[in-house]
Amino acid sequence: MANYDAILLAGFGGPEGQDDVIPFLRNVTRGRGIPEDRLEEVAHHYRHFGGISPINNQNRVLKAALEVELAGRGIDLPVLWGNRNWGPYLRDVVAEAHTNGQDRLLAIATSAYSSYSGCRQYREDFAEALSANGLEGVVQIDKVRQFFDHPGFVMPFITGVRKGLLEVAAAIPGIDLATEVEILFTTHSIPMTDAAKSGPAALGFGEGGAYKAQHLAVAQVVIDGDSVADPIQSPWQLVFQSRSGPPSMPWLEPDINDAIALLPARGIRAVVIVPLGFVSDHMEVMWDLDNEATETAREHDLFSVRVPTPGVDPAYVSGLVDLVRERLTDVPVAERPAMTDLGPWYDVCRPGCCENVRLGFKPAVAGMAP
Repeated sequence: MANYDAILLAGFGGPEGQDDVIPFLRNVTRGRGIPEDRLEEVAHHYRHFGGISPINNQNRVLKAALEVELAGRGIDLPVLWGNRNWGPYLRDVVAEAHTNGQDRLLAIATSAYSSYSGCRQYREDFAEALSANGLEGVVQIDKVRQFFDHPGFVMPFITGVRKGLLEVAAAIPGIDLATEVEILFTTHSIPMTDAAKSGPAALGFGEGGAYKAQHLAVAQVVIDGDSVADPIQSPWQLVFQSRSGPPSMPWLEPDINDAIALLPARGIRAVVIVPLGFVSDHMEVMWDLDNEATETAREHDLFSVRVPTPGVDPAYVSGLVDLVRERLTDVPVAERPAMTDLGPWYDVCRPGCCENVRLGFKPAVAGMAP
């Protein structure tokens, strides 16, 4: 039985006004040598929405939903919330937790898959928060496992894709869902070098690493459905979005917009866009999918539907609390739910997992060194 003093909900962070946008983007890109003019290009996405990213408010709502679910299941733990790139900053939240006598924290990162930015960078930021406050060896931060294939995360997509297909059928009477509709599972593109290093090297995932393998496995589960009578016949593919690196650096492809452009030649008349890599409708869903990808579909005379992210779907919130309970009660691995053959994933990250090839290994918690 593990004892914790609080849950630490760890988010990416986002600006909450026009004056926040460029400082926020500098935080996100620190150390990467991104020129100011490139930051201004990205800034207009945020400025389009008044300089406010929805991600902070989404995490406030998720925090409240977790508190209700925890209380309803008799788990007496407060939920703290801290961000990597904007206030409330993790370092400040960890310091306040210690002041309040909360020295054993169980973290939930708002990212489901294995990658540097989706897992190890959070772990490095936890370590930095301890170091900045002189709390190494005083405050302990553990982390729940990556939950890409937990039913709580996957089931909202299973439901959403099927609702999306019904919407297509209603909008285009007579359309053949098996031949004229393509399902595009989309996630954030990352550098190929980082993708190859995602997950434990010993598992030998190959070129796309655990990151790509996990997405493909979950997409197949969504297609298959939760019963033998529920498979989808429509063609599908995994695509990528939101790349931010220089053209000289290979990133995971195809880009969703490039993929959409090729569909009419195959007789596709509609697309169902599934933001499989995202837990909530933040800026890269609202702009890159609801704006850019939707416009690309329109330009190619394709009807498009975008499936919701889990957000605060009851199944998702309950699933996150399941992950907390796993750690509180030491649930055996064999009894932990996982909808792919890749899971359940590790509580403690393996040595060398999710290396950032450009930056090397920095100190990190909730994993084995390096």
